[in-house]
Amino acid sequence: MSTLEWIAAIAGAISVYLSAREKIWSWPTAIVNVGLYIIVFRRTGLYSDMGLQVVYLVLSIYGWYEWLYGGKNRSALRVSRASAREWLIATPVALLFWFALARYTATLPGVALPHLDAGLTTLSLVAQWMMTRKILENWVLWIVADVVYVPMYLYKGLPVTAALYAIFLALAALGLRSWWRSYQAKPLDEPAAA
Repeated sequence: MSTLEWIAAIAGAISVYLSAREKIWSWPTAIVNVGLYIIVFRRTGLYSDMGLQVVYLVLSIYGWYEWLYGGKNRSALRVSRASAREWLIATPVALLFWFALARYTATLPGVALPHLDAGLTTLSLVAQWMMTRKILENWVLWIVADVVYVPMYLYKGLPVTAALYAIFLALAALGLRSWWRSYQAKPLDEPAAA
């Protein structure tokens, strides 16, 4: 356990809590979180997770903008549901990415759990992209990922991060419930996603 891991974990917990509450400050705290975890994961050989943090950094900047201006007429974005088209595109792309990433990272020196790490990285990328667009189902994907992340981080000797992901699991359940209520509270003149 390092001080860096603790600070990253605290920033991450704050960020996910704020996301569950649909607060825009979730994005700057996410930027701090992922920046620190780039270093933590590099030190522990979880290269897919390290790369994921770099992508999260980009997605956090994008999400910050989208939540402010991605809605109708550049207004604040509202919670929506994933369309069949989004699932039909995301699923095969994610499967191909998982396979390619696992194959590549398995060749790196010091790599740990390349197939599991790549799979969780892929699932997390899809969930994070959905979060930037305020798609409700992001929370379901986070719940699935967190259930697997906790034991993986314990196995890799990262107890603070494992505890953080256990907290993320609880916050994802809170986020799902909160965003579902927000989705249900849509104005009547706004059509639901297909």
